[in-house]
Amino acid sequence: MIKTFCFLVLHFLVFVGFAQITYKGNVVNEKNEPLEFVNVYCKQANRGVSTDQKGQFELDLPNNDSLTLVVSSIGFNKKEISLSPSQREVAITLKESFGELETMVVTGTMKEVSKLESPVAVEVYSDQFFKANPTPSVFESVQQINGIRPQLNCNVCNTGDIHINGLEGPYTSILIDGMPIVSGLSTVYGLTGIPQALIERMEVIKGPSSTLYGSEAVGGVINIITKKVSYAPVFTANISTTSWLETNTDLGFKWSNKKASTLLGINYFKYGVPIDNNNDDFTDVTLQDRISIFNKWNFHRKDNKLTSLAVRYNYEDRWGGEMDWDKQFRGGDSVYGESIYTNRWEILGVYELPIEQSVKLSVSANGHYQNSVYGDTWYLANQHIAFGQLVWDESFNSHHVLSGISYRYTQYDDNTPATSVLSNGTQINAPSVIHLPGVFVQDEWKFNNQNKLLSGIRYNYNQLHGSIWSPRLNYKWNTKNKYTTVRIGVGNGYRVVNVFSEDHAALTGAREVIIEEKLMPETSWNANLNFVQKWSNKKNLFLTLDGSIYYTYFDNRIVADYDTDPNKIIYGNLEGYAESKGIALSIDAVHSNGLNANIGATLQEVSLIENGQRELQLLTEQVSFVWRLGYSFKKGWSIDYTGKTYGPMKLPLISDLDQRNQYSPWFSLQNIKVAKAWKNFEFYGGVKNLLNYTPPANSIARAFDPFDKNVTFDNEGQAVATPNNPQALTFDPSYVFAPNQGIRFFFGLTYTIE
Repeated sequence: MIKTFCFLVLHFLVFVGFAQITYKGNVVNEKNEPLEFVNVYCKQANRGVSTDQKGQFELDLPNNDSLTLVVSSIGFNKKEISLSPSQREVAITLKESFGELETMVVTGTMKEVSKLESPVAVEVYSDQFFKANPTPSVFESVQQINGIRPQLNCNVCNTGDIHINGLEGPYTSILIDGMPIVSGLSTVYGLTGIPQALIERMEVIKGPSSTLYGSEAVGGVINIITKKVSYAPVFTANISTTSWLETNTDLGFKWSNKKASTLLGINYFKYGVPIDNNNDDFTDVTLQDRISIFNKWNFHRKDNKLTSLAVRYNYEDRWGGEMDWDKQFRGGDSVYGESIYTNRWEILGVYELPIEQSVKLSVSANGHYQNSVYGDTWYLANQHIAFGQLVWDESFNSHHVLSGISYRYTQYDDNTPATSVLSNGTQINAPSVIHLPGVFVQDEWKFNNQNKLLSGIRYNYNQLHGSIWSPRLNYKWNTKNKYTTVRIGVGNGYRVVNVFSEDHAALTGAREVIIEEKLMPETSWNANLNFVQKWSNKKNLFLTLDGSIYYTYFDNRIVADYDTDPNKIIYGNLEGYAESKGIALSIDAVHSNGLNANIGATLQEVSLIENGQRELQLLTEQVSFVWRLGYSFKKGWSIDYTGKTYGPMKLPLISDLDQRNQYSPWFSLQNIKVAKAWKNFEFYGGVKNLLNYTPPANSIARAFDPFDKNVTFDNEGQAVATPNNPQALTFDPSYVFAPNQGIRFFFGLTYTIE
């Protein structure tokens, strides 16, 4: 396969046209300002370039009487220009787009296309969407997206993951600029280390995308697109605080010359005041001291080919526990605390080969180091991941083919039995090392302007599980005016499990982790139907209705059993099967008078079927509603009202005598933000958790005895009911479905030099 791919690349390296004409041009907006990184593409020659800092471009094309340039950029209406051999220079003006008809996306097909033209349903959320409810990290910000929930998994250290359509975090692939950065060990604490200020937009696919993105994309993909250097301001500062004294600072700097341009982002978050409003003697919110530094470089080449390099470093010191805990008690059994030190570095790079065809080499690497204690349990771990992918993008008549080869290296080591082997009666350290080569190809077949078919397949070889195939098929139909679109998708996915990096409950509390058998990889099949209807009066109102129906079937589902034994978490492959099914609907409205609205709802069921019995998945809501209402007034004033309402979800109880509710109640988290823009400044403030909702005070079982010193156990290690412990409980912080933070006020200031 590699030889074949190299032969094809070599073939196009030696291919040249016979007669060439150099066309020059410049692209500006309606204010006559030059536009950088505008895509200029010739249909007939199947080649293109991007404009430079001055909005200029040069393109060598065949000597042909009928040539058409397609000029497009995010936020602008696409434009087509007819060329003739006598017209060697062109001046092009792009108009800003109204609504999202020309929004460009890359996640669905791994190449930049108009969202409207993508055969895969991709949701796009700009940085302005998230500014309606300012948050210091990506983990908190995704709460405003329909069908996505940031799930807290521990009442003490506030670890969490991101659920898409009810599927837990390990089923979601988190990408930064298309590279798989957040995975394995980093899914536990890495999400809070991605500052919101880095985001230009976020692209979301709900449903399997393993064909392009591998095993962790079974439930969906969240692709965080960082700010383009060309569009970033010269300097920006955003400082905010809350009535809980949570302080967040974002600084951004841009610099450029003829050879390169760079963007530097610095984020610092501090929360250091223990608060215990529910009077359980435990911190309501984890204390955090975190810094993240991001630096992205774009190198300017004569051929306008892409070359970029980005690095990020994240350090965090967090702890939660009993109110009188401090570092002298770290790892001891006198005062309970969960303390985690995290060091993390990342490198991302893209290099477009200097050849006529579009061939890109993408690489990424990261190291994640964790020093943590959970009470008197130490967890020391490190993980290194290296990823490389060579992608060839080519068109043949009505077919657009994307193919590539990839390789992923994962090294994981910790101080648990997961990375040790028994040798001569002695446990010795044996880090996990996985080599995962792969190859993929997809064909986008455009029958006509109304019908498009996308087919693809990926092959990976896993040294533990052998050959793994991941096919996909997507079909798109739209009306001639492109205001009605129907998309149908079918795909296959797989995943393997890393218990200790994916399930924080395996470390905290008093439960013992039991792995019943050698875990087989999960496989899944998904089908989804997406319908989009747009309306516009072409003057001041734009409406979008987006609805989806989805179904996923899981075989060999890996489940954590909390119910069979209240003192254990038993991992095993489900003997039956699992299902995830649901329907989602959202409505977007934008009016030129300053009003914008987004309202969504998701109805879903995630269940496990074994021995004819159907059980709902723990900590998964069956219904949720989300909304964002905003209005921009004159003289720079604006207001945003955001919120999300969750239906009941099944909760993990410790014993049959546990008297806590089996299901959570309905609850709603609502926020209001008011902002005033003035010259280079924006002042904003508001209130979070307007209804002051917090979960029950007894969410941490036996918070007064975190080391179970006063619990009586039988010969099998199970808690026994006694007069002092009539419910046979043990210390356990996994009964968590909502944040413990009640109502709080926030204030902020943004300063920008464009």
